[in-house]
Amino acid sequence: MPVTAPLLVVEDDDIVRMLIVDVLEELGYSVVEASDAQRALRVLNDPDQALAMMMTDVGLPDMDGKVLALQARAARPLLPILFASGYAETVEVPDGMHSIGKPFNIEQLRDTVNRVLNG
Repeated sequence: MPVTAPLLVVEDDDIVRMLIVDVLEELGYSVVEASDAQRALRVLNDPDQALAMMMTDVGLPDMDGKVLALQARAARPLLPILFASGYAETVEVPDGMHSIGKPFNIEQLRDTVNRVLNG
């Protein structure tokens, strides 16, 4: 079943965020972008903004990505969450959340997003 709600991408590096958004859009997803946790929380707390998933960097300038994820789950308990990190093999993600290591290629991103969205 195709995803109709957008994916929220939270990444403070403008170039990395642009590349992730471009790839996700090429794969057919719509995307909402946030450059930091505060912007992401505004999106997450907007009752009119549907979201299918949140993909977040672990290292954000204004909040740890894991803290953001827990706040996201408080606002949206069923929201799938994917962490992107250059240290994915050593990052402990909260139960029920997923991770992908940076750098990743298009196929890895596609497969991981599909796996997270399809539970």
